[in-house]
Order: sequence, then structure tokens, then C-alpha cells
Amino acid sequence: MKTTWPLLLALVAVLLGPILLRPKQERGAPAGERALVIITPHNESIRSEFGRAFEAQYFAKTGQRVRVDWRTPGGTSEIGRYVASEYLAAFQNHWTHTLGKPWSKAVESSFDNGKITPGKDPAQDTPEQEARRAFLASEVGCKIDLFFGGGAYDFQQQAKAGRLVDCGFIKAHPELFGDGAGQIPQTLSGETFWDPQGRWIGNVVSSFGICFNTDSLTRLGLPPPVRWADLADPRYVHEIALANPTQSSSVNKAFEMLIQQQMGEVVAGIRGEADDPRTPGEQEQAGVRIGWTQAMRLLMKIGANARYFTDSSTKIALDVEAGEAAAGMTIDFYGRFQSEAVRKADGTSRLQYVNAAGGTSVGVDPIGLFRGAPNADMAREFIAFVMSPEAQKLWNWKTGTPGGPQHYALRRLPVLPALYAPEFRPLRSDPEVDPYALAKTFTYHSAWTGPLFTPISFTFRVMCIDTHDELAAAWRALIAAHFPPEATAAFEDVSAVDYAIASGRMREALGGDKIKEVQLAKELADHFRQQYRHAANLARADR
Repeated sequence: MKTTWPLLLALVAVLLGPILLRPKQERGAPAGERALVIITPHNESIRSEFGRAFEAQYFAKTGQRVRVDWRTPGGTSEIGRYVASEYLAAFQNHWTHTLGKPWSKAVESSFDNGKITPGKDPAQDTPEQEARRAFLASEVGCKIDLFFGGGAYDFQQQAKAGRLVDCGFIKAHPELFGDGAGQIPQTLSGETFWDPQGRWIGNVVSSFGICFNTDSLTRLGLPPPVRWADLADPRYVHEIALANPTQSSSVNKAFEMLIQQQMGEVVAGIRGEADDPRTPGEQEQAGVRIGWTQAMRLLMKIGANARYFTDSSTKIALDVEAGEAAAGMTIDFYGRFQSEAVRKADGTSRLQYVNAAGGTSVGVDPIGLFRGAPNADMAREFIAFVMSPEAQKLWNWKTGTPGGPQHYALRRLPVLPALYAPEFRPLRSDPEVDPYALAKTFTYHSAWTGPLFTPISFTFRVMCIDTHDELAAAWRALIAAHFPPEATAAFEDVSAVDYAIASGRMREALGGDKIKEVQLAKELADHFRQQYRHAANLARADR
């Protein structure tokens, strides 16, 4: 018996050790304190400022203690996968135990499928419609209250699935939303700012651009980059920081902006030709196809210049600031925040950020209430707080200013138009930036690339990431040979991923069938490897 005690003690240590050693902030809320659970891709600075401010405001208003329990599994792609798996498990339990029905593949694939609409008569429902109806009528949850941060696309997908529900804030505050002066428009420059059904609300504004290290540019003898196309300059070889768009929705959105810019410029050029006999619709279709091709070639060259492809979009600005890369594509606040972090006493910073000239729309990061939220009442209080002028000031007010953040200048742009009034300029970290004015320089056409958001990331992966060794070798061979025409043409061939293929075969393969996705990825990667080797051989033969 004595010999079993060490084993028992070891077992107890294994079971209780992780619980006892967890940081205090990860444990359950103390007696008398409630916890609001929020899943987010926001960085620690944003979480700190908003968590502190809400906890103080809630206590002042109610006399009750609340603690914001932040959950940060990764970027929005990781959050989406995590939330989907939690709802799947919860609904399966609801379906089999609460409703007493047998689980099936049909139920699993349809309960959160936004394309399935239950009919008027439940008795006439197909098994798929029955599952969908049951989910939308349920309070099945994922043990999380709010989704806070990330692009509108991710919130649209969660809303379509039925995982986000109307929080009631838009209905309660109609004065804030609309097309009137001082109101938050539903759409701006083609981007949606809030959901008409109230399931998500944009609360902070974002755009996309380029961060660059001034010291690195001096070393390379390059001027500051202004447009996306500048990053394709061969002098940036091995100097561009990029993130994997299959893991970072924000970087994939930047790629989409680049594509939209190319399409828009081609369409405008075609429509400017007085003798073009085609209808406006035909001209647009032709411009979109040609623009896609030009954009793929541009992305290929930027990918060839890449030093690496990180799985975290926050790493780009950090590495550019450190001189690990000369420039990178990033969402605005990562660039601005890191620039602020290394600003010297004289006001200068080696890291600079610019919006891509003529190449970015103005979008929002939303907030939304999850179906079955454990603390729905408190979650609605947090949404109201985030949309209040007091919280909106945290996004861009300077530290130490009245109503501003306490510790971190977040360098983000509030969504409330009233905060861009002239009297607030001295208080703001970025007084020269007005997203509502920036929106007038670019119009996002959802019909052009919106349905291809996933094919865009997939195309870049097979064209640039999976094949990067061959891509970079071919690019260097072209540079050394001064870009001979035949080799350059072979290198730039993107017919394997043209607009028709991306809209058709590729989009179909990415519709959920993993086997088809893997097969297509291998086929295209093999194709581009062979193409890059061929281009490299042509370039070397021409030297």
C-alpha cells in the first residue's frame, strides 16, 4: 500500500497543478464579482484600456463589480474555427438530449448554414430545415458573451450562421445610425458599417497600407513606398514582411484592396475609351477580369520579395520596426501603434505608416452579441459602453488627455463622426486623419471580389507561400538577367488562377470539401513550381 502513495500524489499533482498554477486573472470571478467573457483578436493594449474603463464605469453605474474575461485564441480565423466548434458541440447536445432527436450528417451540416431557410410550415420542413429552425429558435451558446474586433467579413459570416443575434442597440438608438449629418452610415465607400438586423455594429474604423523603416530605406536607397505596386520593386527582394492570408483576415483584406485598386483602374480606363462599343456592364466585366490578372502578377512579385510569411499580422510592424524587414502590408492601427511605441523624445520614429494611395477602403471592426450568451444583459451594457463618446475617445485620444486612455495611445479611429469635429483635433493622436474624408478616395465593389475572399487567400498560398523557394529563385534569376522578355512572360503567367477559375472551379473546391481543396492545392502548387523553374532556366540562359 505504501508504494502506491507516490503514484497517488503524482496523480493529484497532475490533476490539480494546472488549476493551482493558473494566473489569477484566468480563475473564476471572486465572490460578488461577475465575469463578462469576450473573445477578441485585439491586442493587450486595447484589452487593458477597454477592460479597465468598462469595469470602472459599470461599478459607478450599478455598484457591482465586474471583470472582463478576455479570450484570445489567435486571429479572426482561429476565433471563427473555435466558435464554430463550440456551437457544434453545444447544438449536438441540445438536439440529442433536449430535443431527443437522432444526430446525423444532415443535421450537422445544416443547423448553422445560412443558405438554408425554414419554410412557413414546420410540418413541411426537410431534415435540414428542421435543424436550422431548431438552432435559430434555441439559446444554444458557446460559453462566450461577445465577439469584439476583427473585420466586418468575419462578423457577417458569424451572423449568417446564426451565432450572432440582435443586441437591440441600433433599435434603441436610431439617432446614431443613418445617412444624416453626424450619423454612422450603413455603407461607406462600398463597405458595410453595421448590420441592418442589429447583429453586429462597427465601433472603430480601419484602413490598409504600408509600414516602413526609414533606416532600412536609406540603406536600400529607396524612396518611401506610397502605393501597393511600390512593394513589387525588385530592390525590395527579401525585404518585405507579409502574413499568411489564410491565417490573417486583415492581411487578406489588404490583398483584396490591392486587387480592387487594379480592377478599378482598368475599368475606369476602358470606360474612358470613347470608341468602345461594349455596354457599361460588358466593359465592367472585362475590366474586372483584366484587373484580376494584373493584381495576381503584382501579388506574385510582392510575394517574391517577401522575407517570410508569418501567421500573425501583428508581427509585421514589429519586424519592420526592428529592421528585420524594410516594409510590409498591414492594417493601419498596427503600423500606427508600433510607430508610437518607438517614437523618440524629439517626436521622430524610425517606423512610419501610410495608407496605400488610392488603394484602400475604410472599413470597421465590429462588436456582436453571441446567441446564448451567459451574461447577455452585461454584454449589452458593454456594447452600449463601446459605442458611447467616452469609450470612443479611448481609440484615438492621447494618453493623459481628459477622457483619453491611461497607459496606451491606441492610435485607432473612432466610428462616431462627431469626434472628428475641429475642437477635438488637439486631443487626438492622429488629428490629420479623417476616415470619412479618406473614404471618398476609394470605392469598394463587393460584387467584384466579395465572394472570392477565400479564393484570394488560397491563390496567394499556392502561388507564393507553398512555392516560395522556387518563386524567390526565379525572381532572383530575373533580376540578375535584367528581366528578359521571354523569361519574364513565363514567370508572370497567372492563367492557372485567372478570374474565371477563381470564381468557378476554385470557389467550388473551397466550399467545404477538404479532399477537393487539398487536391486543387497540390495541383496548382505543382504547376507554379514547374512554371517558376522554367522561368528561372530561361532567365539564366539569357544572361
